[in-house]
Amino acid sequence: MDDSGCRSLCNALGFFDCLEDSELVLPTQNGAVRLFRFSGIQVYLHWSWFVVALIEFNLRGAQYSSPFWNVAEYLALFVIVLMHEFGHALACRQTGGQADQIVLWPLGGVAYVAPPPRPAATLWSIAAGPLVNLILLPIALVVAMAADGIGLKDSMPNLRHFLWALVYINAGLLVFNLLPVYPLDGGQILRSLLWFAIGPARSLIVATVIGLAGAATLAGLALFQGSIWIGVLAAFMGINCWRALQHARLLRQVEQAPAYQGARCPKCQAPPLIGAFWACGSCQTRFDTFATGGVCPKCHQQFPITACIQCGASRPMSEWLGQPAPPVIHPRGTAQ
Repeated sequence: MDDSGCRSLCNALGFFDCLEDSELVLPTQNGAVRLFRFSGIQVYLHWSWFVVALIEFNLRGAQYSSPFWNVAEYLALFVIVLMHEFGHALACRQTGGQADQIVLWPLGGVAYVAPPPRPAATLWSIAAGPLVNLILLPIALVVAMAADGIGLKDSMPNLRHFLWALVYINAGLLVFNLLPVYPLDGGQILRSLLWFAIGPARSLIVATVIGLAGAATLAGLALFQGSIWIGVLAAFMGINCWRALQHARLLRQVEQAPAYQGARCPKCQAPPLIGAFWACGSCQTRFDTFATGGVCPKCHQQFPITACIQCGASRPMSEWLGQPAPPVIHPRGTAQ
């Protein structure tokens, strides 16, 4: 993004991957407790987590003979979800992307990641989260079965129940997250695979349409069972799918936009697109920074540094331009 406030419109909408897109309705660090930083990634715990924890302790009080084990099970869920989100974040960094924040909340966790806009990078960033649960599941299963084998069911029933709870938590997270419903991991994995064949915009359209159908199904299930939590989850998925669908339409516009000849991103070598794909950080006016020479047409603020719509890199305008007034390339290749 432009250091002085001008930013790429596409980047303002996010990298549309890993849920972790500023156009999605997601928890932020506002109202969250800062827990710790690991490997440059700051972890936050949303305040609503504590409210839900108290509710869960009251509802599940009969699961164990001591409240200690209820607390232990809930904290174990916290740790497993956190490991899942770190899987996303660390995998994204392996691809050269940006990942520096994780927020945990009652519906799980959100790793704010921005992998490079390539299908393989996005696929790995998304798949690494469920992969963590896939690794943890057999370990937890072996430990739980071993506990049964040495007779903990009779001698230490609370510990035995806790160990099997770890199995169910990992299995549940793995199966649920792999449902091919956007914006769950499975829906984003589906989108990444489709991206190889039909491109970023159409793949996102397909994934979000499937996601809307999945959200509608969950909403029906919530009404049938009278479940508030399933209803909240259905609403969360539906709203995010709708917003992502709007973002996909913008991507289609980007794909069809003509580009300037003689100018290239210093990092990815993509030509800058013609159109109001940048926004002034001061007055929020959208404009074509290459057409105005990096000057906002409304407030006249100068932006010497420009962000690439394709890769997100920010570089001085002088590094982009091979000539002062680059000619236009139309989609069919006709210059003017």
